[in-house]
Amino acid sequence: MSKLDLHIHSAASDDGEYTPQEIVAMSRAQGMELIAITDHNSVRSVAAAQSEALSACAASGLRVISGVELDCTHKGRNFHLLGYCFDHTRKEFAQIEQDILEQEKMAAREKIRLFQSATGIPVDEDEVLAASSDGVVPGELIADILLAKKEAPQYEILRPYLPGGAKSDMPNVRFYWDFFSEGKAAYVPVHYISLADAVSLIHDAGGISVLAHPGQNLDRGETELLESLLFREIDGIEAFSSYHDEETAAYYVEVAEKNRLLITCGSDFHGKHKPAIRLGGHGAFWDDGRIMRGLAALPGRTPEP
Repeated sequence: MSKLDLHIHSAASDDGEYTPQEIVAMSRAQGMELIAITDHNSVRSVAAAQSEALSACAASGLRVISGVELDCTHKGRNFHLLGYCFDHTRKEFAQIEQDILEQEKMAAREKIRLFQSATGIPVDEDEVLAASSDGVVPGELIADILLAKKEAPQYEILRPYLPGGAKSDMPNVRFYWDFFSEGKAAYVPVHYISLADAVSLIHDAGGISVLAHPGQNLDRGETELLESLLFREIDGIEAFSSYHDEETAAYYVEVAEKNRLLITCGSDFHGKHKPAIRLGGHGAFWDDGRIMRGLAALPGRTPEP
């Protein structure tokens, strides 16, 4: 398992499980050397993770760099942009988080309504909202509640997500992808900043911008769209991801090298909602040192805590 993971979510993400302190402790126990906590549109865990690393991990050599995963749009499509090594205290990051939080709270009941309309499966709105964090209802939460009910096997549409089913390896997030992600039956649009603005924000804060798991958001044949993304001054591509098989990773390594972009790795670890994904489990076929040298080569932007 790699000792480098630049895509980890804490409980500051609405679908994350662990506190930053717990993530640092797990990383230490696993012998990790460099991590980034990259919460969805949030930098709230950065300071706590870095403080924990500095106070408790000096002997272990673990370093924690600032990170974030910004939802953004480009040509009418949603993408994820990772940011690293930036000034996380800038007020713009808190403003983005608050704006998206308010939109997600407003979308909560509509998500439930659309899901019930599409599937015919009853959902107790009060139960879901009571279990939510700040009134935000991710699809994974609805899955967690529905799949735990004793009557779940009665619904054919839920069976693939139950133990032994075709989607039971990561039932909650696969449920989200199938019903609540962009273009699906219970998707409720949220207004995100543009990719260009996201890149500018990270750069203005002194950081590195990296396109997250492109194989998850793009079909291989969408070369023109990919090229237009890369013309937005992105610094790198997360070629090594838990969502990429070796062929896909090799393709994005080639794209990055052709465009002289940084190549990074990240597992997208969340905890219980993505149980098949482990810290450091991004499947990179490069050794950690090679990836680290690429990070260190960026002028003025080094992976220091």
